[in-house]
Amino acid sequence: MGHGRPHPTKRGPAKGEHTFLVTGATGNVGTELVRALSGSGERVRAVSRSGRIEGLPAGVAAVAGDLDRPESLRAALDGVKGLFLMPGYGGQRQVLADARDAGVERVVLLSGRSAGTGARDNAVAGYLIDAEDAVRASGLRWTSLRCTSFMSNAFRLADQIAKGDTVRVPFPDVYTTDIDPYDIAQVALRALLSDDWADRVLELTGPEALLPGDRVRILGAALGRDLRAVGLTPEETRTELEASGMPKPYVDAFFSFFVDGTLDESVVLPTVEQVTGRPPRTFSQWAQAHADAF
Repeated sequence: MGHGRPHPTKRGPAKGEHTFLVTGATGNVGTELVRALSGSGERVRAVSRSGRIEGLPAGVAAVAGDLDRPESLRAALDGVKGLFLMPGYGGQRQVLADARDAGVERVVLLSGRSAGTGARDNAVAGYLIDAEDAVRASGLRWTSLRCTSFMSNAFRLADQIAKGDTVRVPFPDVYTTDIDPYDIAQVALRALLSDDWADRVLELTGPEALLPGDRVRILGAALGRDLRAVGLTPEETRTELEASGMPKPYVDAFFSFFVDGTLDESVVLPTVEQVTGRPPRTFSQWAQAHADAF
């Protein structure tokens, strides 16, 4: 008995046949994600307010757009398969509706661990929870990346380090498992390219819990300097954060997290390795890679 006519093998799309739109493309995570997508052979549209082309990989299209002005992104959504979305913007629900209308299939949201607290009255957790609600209701396949604090927050210490070896740090007794934006982008890449992580919250951490003073010491080693951390009191921390221009509700939010203890970022989770197949980068690796910035 014959086997009849063979069924054609279904072929998935080749690399480069889909386009991905990355918002916040000049930020710490967005820059890494644009590089990762482009390096994987995908077509990328990189959205920033300025539409700046400098520093983008060859072949990446720069798009000027503002997430508070959804109409500025509408044309850029045409032909897009996956969207990487920054949280906290007034236009996010309209952008998501426009994405669905344009045929976008999936959205990956940058979120934070505080979204898991459910504290809608907290200024930081509140805008993240709202963003997660929006992607869930969008009608798109979605993935929320709840990340701990970024290793790149250490860039804020650069001015102090340039002036001397004593570095004043806020919340000196709080352990956090800071994550390299590179690792966030590697997880986002996989969530954009596959349905394997769709309709899920992924909680992302770095590989080790460190105190602010530990990070100062590690930075010093990368720079060949003996840096010394001095912890700020809560009063000094509040004064410095408010003087830096951080709105008071955000200052209150971080005090809730790290003084009142409503957020615990000290636990190492295996998610990055589960998704990418390799452990997340250490702060020492991050410091060595970015030593020139200090």
